[in-house]
Amino acid sequence: MKLKTSITLDEDVIAAVEAATHPGESRSQAIERLLLESHAARARAEIDACERSIIDANADELNQEAIDVLGYQVDT
Repeated sequence: MKLKTSITLDEDVIAAVEAATHPGESRSQAIERLLLESHAARARAEIDACERSIIDANADELNQEAIDVLGYQVDT
């Protein structure tokens, strides 16, 4: 369900929205799409940061395992 709302935006923001609007897309549709894309990007960044911290916390062990595995490789 769509809800109608009224917002006031700076002229520069409106210009940026209009520049990002796809052909045939209304300004409202563009704003909604851009907000959803921004939300998805923030959520992905949070997941990436969490995963990066897990990897960083285990980096020494993971690096040692990699060195150990490389020791089993034989030149052919």
